[in-house]
Amino acid sequence: MTDLALDTRSGLPDALRVLLDEYPRDGWEHDPDFDGLIRFWLDRHLMFRRLMAEMRDRTEALIDDKVEPGRYLAAVSRYGGMFVNGLHEHHTIEDTYYFPKLSQRDSRITKGFDILDSDHHAIDGHLNAFVERANAVIVQADDRSQLQDAAGAFAAQLAELERLLNRHLLDEEELIVPVILKFGTEGLG
Repeated sequence: MTDLALDTRSGLPDALRVLLDEYPRDGWEHDPDFDGLIRFWLDRHLMFRRLMAEMRDRTEALIDDKVEPGRYLAAVSRYGGMFVNGLHEHHTIEDTYYFPKLSQRDSRITKGFDILDSDHHAIDGHLNAFVERANAVIVQADDRSQLQDAAGAFAAQLAELERLLNRHLLDEEELIVPVILKFGTEGLG
């Protein structure tokens, strides 16, 4: 059996990718039904990826002494808050509204939505660690040496969160977009 835990999987099993075979990723934007909800969903995912990249890049700049600490700390606070709050809201809407509706559209992929829901719970733990690590950086504002050390630990934690989030977002996109392309958005609001 393939390990389906977010921390260790390399993708969804082939049995859950059956609709992706019918609607391959490279054809999504050319599909006449690719718009509205799908575009909004993918834009949200892109926003989360960009926020992660921005925090990673700024943390590396601080470590390399290429940004003033005050500017860095303000950016981490701002982008970190946007990231955590936005991701919690996004996952809550998916878990309570979209996943139950989409999972009913094709019984072959129902297990995929259980996996995505489990991912959300796993990501919550990583988000809590992210907040703790970000706060550990912020409280070092007055000591450049300790700030550098805290930023180094934060960079490592960001890299792991980014890896996990990218795995989850990719799997989610490859499960959900084909479902919507095949069955449409009726009943999804």
